[in-house]
Amino acid sequence: MLLLLIPVLIVNQEMVVRLGAVTGVGHARLINERFGKGWGWFSVGDLFVLNFLTIATEFIGVSLAASYIGLSPYLVVPLAAVALIAITASGSFARWERAMFAFIAVSLVQIPMLLLSHPSWGSAAKHLVVPGIQGGISSDAVLLIIAIVGTTVAPWQLFFQQSNIIDKRITPRFIGYARTDTVLGSFVVVAGAGALIITATWAAVSTGQTGHFTDAGGVAHLLAQHSRLLGGMYAILLLDASIIGAAAVTLATSYAFGDMFNMRHSLHRGLRDAKPFYAMFSALVIGAAALVLIPGAPLGLITTSVQALAGLLLPSASVFLLLLCNDREVLGPWVNSKWLNALAAIIIGVLLLLSGVLMATTLFPGLNVTLVTVYLAVAFTVLGGSATVALAIMRARGQPTTAPPAIDKRDRATWRMPQLALLRPVRWSPGLKLGMMTLRIYLVISAALLIVKAVQLGTH
Repeated sequence: MLLLLIPVLIVNQEMVVRLGAVTGVGHARLINERFGKGWGWFSVGDLFVLNFLTIATEFIGVSLAASYIGLSPYLVVPLAAVALIAITASGSFARWERAMFAFIAVSLVQIPMLLLSHPSWGSAAKHLVVPGIQGGISSDAVLLIIAIVGTTVAPWQLFFQQSNIIDKRITPRFIGYARTDTVLGSFVVVAGAGALIITATWAAVSTGQTGHFTDAGGVAHLLAQHSRLLGGMYAILLLDASIIGAAAVTLATSYAFGDMFNMRHSLHRGLRDAKPFYAMFSALVIGAAALVLIPGAPLGLITTSVQALAGLLLPSASVFLLLLCNDREVLGPWVNSKWLNALAAIIIGVLLLLSGVLMATTLFPGLNVTLVTVYLAVAFTVLGGSATVALAIMRARGQPTTAPPAIDKRDRATWRMPQLALLRPVRWSPGLKLGMMTLRIYLVISAALLIVKAVQLGTH
């Protein structure tokens, strides 16, 4: 599963790298300006809710790590929130970036932790080559797969990456370096996830707790049965990763907030120059931290459900990304190639297929998951093929008599998007509008049924 997510990560993040470098405009503002405020809120409205919940799951990690260490979450969570705000509101992008690098360096603890966990390299290699689902394909397994997708390729990453590219002041001249950075990052994050999975598997198997997962804090306690050092390493990693995640997700939301309301939003600006930006950031951090401190909440289930919600909403974000990356007014010579469009369309189709399977099996628990998957795959293939043909026909009929002037490849390094106000407006066909509205309704129903699924798991 993780290996399959590497190309998904690379494709999605490479597209926003190009958008950020060529346009110099944030993701939310591009959607808002090119497609109108209605579609802008269509794209980012649920992002605000999802991101708030995701930030809360990061503080869940802080809370669990604090509990393991023996410190009160009511002390550590507020301290982490205050530290996060202080680092971000310093008015220096370089200072914020150095702080993030320091936290990332701590994650190297994964290497000795993995080696101390007696990894079964042969078993790990076998499962990389021969995929399978222990216990068979079920509705719960589909939920877990969607959650893995959502936590690895979350919608907030698109908004964060594009605005962060702008804050780094990267231009088309440096896109090659940014692409290399993105590819390396995709492999590193998946390798780190694999190390954590191997460690957690050994913790469960060696203590006879397979199938009784509660939350990440429980994994630290299982490791501590073998060695307090191992349990401590896992707790430190959990705390460290949670702070990094909270910083990135909160910043992504604040970037989108600034884009939508046309406010100053950059880490290069100090608190006085960008008060609404930092106020939004602080409010998100404080609200999410307070939510986590509610006693008795099923933290593990909440985390899994929120990440699954991210996986369900990813197709919507990916569709807008694909539309922008095929807009010649925006990207000029940097628009997507045909093979990249085909790969992105396949990724979106697979994500929709997974959400469809989860919907069907939640409504009708007795259904055969394998058969449902096959039937839905055939249905999506037919619908996708029909939509492709219809769009090709409409595009051919609406083709202008004079093609836009070609741009020499040597000029690509200096080509930048003109001012947004000077671009010709986007005109969507009735068919495309209908398709987008259908996608929206489909995802709303999926999210509602995800809540039902989470309640079912919680009550059992």
